[in-house]
Amino acid sequence: MPILRGFLYLLGFLLLGETVRFVFNWPISGGVTGMLLITVWLMVSGTVSTDLANASQQLISMLILLIMPGVVGVFFIGNQFSGQWLAIGVALMLGTFLSVLTTLLMLRYLAPTASRETSDE
Repeated sequence: MPILRGFLYLLGFLLLGETVRFVFNWPISGGVTGMLLITVWLMVSGTVSTDLANASQQLISMLILLIMPGVVGVFFIGNQFSGQWLAIGVALMLGTFLSVLTTLLMLRYLAPTASRETSDE
């Protein structure tokens, strides 16, 4: 049941994001809007419930299944990208590099390390 409650939290914020997007006619997807809303909610509350953490962990373990439909879609409409593969390749490489760099910098800033803990003592 805890994982189901966590999924319901996530689904609720997805629906809330879709509602906000529809009402305000924003050009941002409802999923992204819901993700921003849940981030604000978690920052205000200051804690993540175990239900939400368990459900999120289950989704992270299946992340490749969430990415695959987009990859398959690109495979079937690949002929529409003729002559643009260089730009697409550069954008993919740059986007991957920036996301890895951002993750590294955030982990360095947010995650406590053993060297910091020993130097404080």
